[in-house]
Amino acid sequence: MQKNLTEGSILKNIISFSAPFLLSYFLQTLYGMADLFIAGQFYGAEVISAVSIGSQLMHMITVMIVGLAMGSSVLIAQSVGAKKREEASNYIGNSISLFLILAFFMTLILYFTARGLAKAVKTPEISLEETVSYLRICFAGIPFIIAYNVIASIYRGLGDSKTPMYFVFIACIINIALDYLFMGYFHLQSMGAALATIIAQALSVVFGLFLMFAGKNKLKLCRNDFILRWQKAKDILKIGLPVACQDGFIQVSFMVITAIANSRGVEVSAAVGIVEKIITFLFLIPSSMLSSISAIGAQNAGAGKLHRAKQTLWAGTALAAGCGLIFALVFQFISLPVLKIFTHEESVQILGCQYLRAYITDCFFASIHFCFSGYFCALGKSIYSFIHNCISVILIRIPGAYLTSIIWPQTLTPMGFAAPAGSAISILLCIVFFILIERQRKNQ
Repeated sequence: MQKNLTEGSILKNIISFSAPFLLSYFLQTLYGMADLFIAGQFYGAEVISAVSIGSQLMHMITVMIVGLAMGSSVLIAQSVGAKKREEASNYIGNSISLFLILAFFMTLILYFTARGLAKAVKTPEISLEETVSYLRICFAGIPFIIAYNVIASIYRGLGDSKTPMYFVFIACIINIALDYLFMGYFHLQSMGAALATIIAQALSVVFGLFLMFAGKNKLKLCRNDFILRWQKAKDILKIGLPVACQDGFIQVSFMVITAIANSRGVEVSAAVGIVEKIITFLFLIPSSMLSSISAIGAQNAGAGKLHRAKQTLWAGTALAAGCGLIFALVFQFISLPVLKIFTHEESVQILGCQYLRAYITDCFFASIHFCFSGYFCALGKSIYSFIHNCISVILIRIPGAYLTSIIWPQTLTPMGFAAPAGSAISILLCIVFFILIERQRKNQ
């Protein structure tokens, strides 16, 4: 289960660690993609809009959970790199206890605020009830979503990115099969999509727990490790909370853009919802690279090999930005065929093309600041990631999307450039923070 990432080829470690990570992210994202695709085969814009809005809200909550769990992953990795096995076990047990408490309160709060959240993002009236039904079922399954991501973060902190891939693969197959069953055969509309997702997540958690505590390479934890200690919880939250907040701010900006789109009618809402799903899928590479750099960098930082952590940053950035540039260029030519996969409505296809061809350029810019964020987290300085993302969202993404929608109401192209403009600001701030860290290290 545990793998040493402080030795050997930097590039090989990145590829061997990030490849299963990327596939795991791909399969997890396929949940939402499958929901939207299958909804588009059986229903019109009303249900497509409900599933896209509901799944986007769920994605916002999920990425915040993933961000919070990164605190566990980084601290476990640092302990492993420093060869402190007892400390690693303490962080694993405390992570499980902490997130169990979090799951209880999140489920309770979110379930009873589902309608308010749907209205907050200006869900079209025709899609409101479908969206609320989708959200309430998903919110009831929050404990399974939290459990999956905590289990995955523990494995990755130990240097094992392959095991989470196995149980998410099983969940993905189940989810797609249940989507066709619930939406196609039983005609449950958006409720069917939500049920399929939660049942699949629950089964993946059962399988993950079996591998963790009863499998061949089971973890050896004692009862004492599960006693929640304030200092351990504080350490986890110190790293994870800024990441969760930054991801939350980014997702809030997406929600604001969704609200702007929703206010312009169901066709624009459906187009923006589909494009957001496509972008989420393409962002798997920078997202997986962020997490890979944080895990590999944290082990090396724990082992006192900061030069290897820095080399991991440069190699990961080159790989992610290169892929992002390819996506940005290729999608200028294939946007329409891709959108036709998700909807048969020509007006939605045209609007989606306008938005996607502009938005896709963010695949390059975001790749760079994602990798820097992973490096900052590896060093325990996730607050820098929080700062640059907040500034980007508050000063550029949200006002940019709002102003362009007013100035150019007949097209979605200008609004699509708000995200890459925000990422460009983030890159500049990341460079400043990197230089600051280097100067502090040299002065020590």
